[in-house]
Amino acid sequence: MLCLMSLEDVVPADHPLRRVKEIADEVLRELSPQFDAMYARRGRPSVPPERLLRSLLLIALHSIRSERMFCEQLGYNLLYRWFLDMDMVEEPFDASTFSRNRERLLEHDVAGAFFRAVRDRARRSRLMSSEHFSVDGTLIESWASMKSFRPKDEDDDEHDGNGWSEFRGTKRSNETHASKTDPDARLMRKGKGREAKLCFAGHVLMENRNGLVVDVLVNHATGFSERKAALQMLDRSVGGPRRVTLGADRGYDTRDFVEALRARNVTPHVARNARRKNLDGRTTRHAGYAISRYKRMQIEKVFGWVKTVGGLRKSRFRGIERTQMCAYITSAAYNLLRIAKLEAAYA
Repeated sequence: MLCLMSLEDVVPADHPLRRVKEIADEVLRELSPQFDAMYARRGRPSVPPERLLRSLLLIALHSIRSERMFCEQLGYNLLYRWFLDMDMVEEPFDASTFSRNRERLLEHDVAGAFFRAVRDRARRSRLMSSEHFSVDGTLIESWASMKSFRPKDEDDDEHDGNGWSEFRGTKRSNETHASKTDPDARLMRKGKGREAKLCFAGHVLMENRNGLVVDVLVNHATGFSERKAALQMLDRSVGGPRRVTLGADRGYDTRDFVEALRARNVTPHVARNARRKNLDGRTTRHAGYAISRYKRMQIEKVFGWVKTVGGLRKSRFRGIERTQMCAYITSAAYNLLRIAKLEAAYA
């Protein structure tokens, strides 16, 4: 029996991915010159960068646990084929080929360029504030296990490389120990009474109008990483002569951080720590300070979506560089969903 059908007819006209695909395609067309430099002219067939990015977006949007599972579902999921502009008979990606081609995105910083293009698209649509921002950080569990956290001077062949040594009662710290699986991971805990885990630090800079992500940064999990990352994201994403405000929780209420913000023409709308006196009535008496403290809580929605839906609660990759790439894609997926909803509401 011969059956003629079109993927365009299979996907409902009101499916939420339709608007997301339109915006993503618009952004990908802007990045086309960069893709031309990446695509190999000779050699074995490879996955085009546009399809790689769309595939990674689908993995984030649909909470797919692994690239291998995505490649398997691509064989029978018509929605995925439609999103990637594939026909009905085209062979799905091989999982190993997909992973090797993904490394090219890392080499050319395509994920970062895509995230910034999506952000600039929101700015052109006047969906982002240019004056009021919030910042916060969270912990992203690494793929390394605790048994890989061993003394730095220990031979890899010791204990047969399994790490099944007895470490109960011994003191382990980032100064003397390191993960043999992922050296970029650091032992860190979220707060007092919480268990310590090997993790990275993830940071988000958000604008306060619609809660869109302005910048995202992954670095080593240390006690100073949040404030360092906040200044770095401000310098590269918000810099300019106009005075802006930055909301943050009380963990950012330190003298050096407040002074660094004021030196950058940034008003520190930081929650006050009762034991410190870095902010006084000149800042806290204004109504905008209370508004910033309220609006900054929207950043928890970003972390909630990125970790639960986007799958970034625990990194699927080793190292900061690859986890940063995943953070760019996941944050871009979040922004695309928000932009699609906001433009539909304002239409």
